[in-house]
Amino acid sequence: MTNTLLIARKELRTYFGSPIAYVIMAAFLAFTGLLFIDSLSTPFREASLRGFFVGESFGGLLGQTINAAFVLLLLGPVLTMRLLAEESKLGTIELLLTAPVRDFEVVMGKFLAGLAILGMLLVMTLYYPLLLLIFGNPDIGPLIAGYAGLLLLGGLFLAVGLFASSLSTSQIASVVIGLIILLMFWFINQASNFFRGTPEFVFEFVSPRTHFTNFARGIVDTQSIIYYIALTAIFLFFTVRSLETRRWR
Repeated sequence: MTNTLLIARKELRTYFGSPIAYVIMAAFLAFTGLLFIDSLSTPFREASLRGFFVGESFGGLLGQTINAAFVLLLLGPVLTMRLLAEESKLGTIELLLTAPVRDFEVVMGKFLAGLAILGMLLVMTLYYPLLLLIFGNPDIGPLIAGYAGLLLLGGLFLAVGLFASSLSTSQIASVVIGLIILLMFWFINQASNFFRGTPEFVFEFVSPRTHFTNFARGIVDTQSIIYYIALTAIFLFFTVRSLETRRWR
């Protein structure tokens, strides 16, 4: 555990020692700010962040596709692109793997660093529910559930991005690979429109988008929590295995 925390601390210093963390934070706040304004831009709107979390089914300019969760999907691979790809390019990954540190500790340390940045991003958006509390009377339950869903969803995006970063020495390639995987998962529920019965259920269940909608509605479903944690663990396992293959090259 000590090695994991040391790696996480080192990655956090690297994040804030370069412009990447600040650029990602600025981009996230800019996009989510637009989403917040858009979700409340029409007259007589309900004091909630449902449009911010999952998009608008009517009225909003940005529609249902663009929402805070989708912004996290786009930024997740960018946040993790350098964690392993850059080390592979510079050759420092070999030094790290030959050190008295297990592959699992390396992966978890880098994942925790990304999760810490994600937590900071979400904390900075608490300004939006604060405004609702000052000027309206929102239901607290859906707000808490929505942010819990964003944290779980963001953790999954980071795990996928970290796995993509382990597959290439190019940061750009890792971003592209990560986005392809995430977009396939995100929109796979659309395939359920062409099926009935078991295939329809499978496509709906596999999509993280489906599970996040429950959180945005204020429904904290144990099945959805297990889904996010399990899928995150699977991609972290894939990342560990990807690192282990380097020892045989």
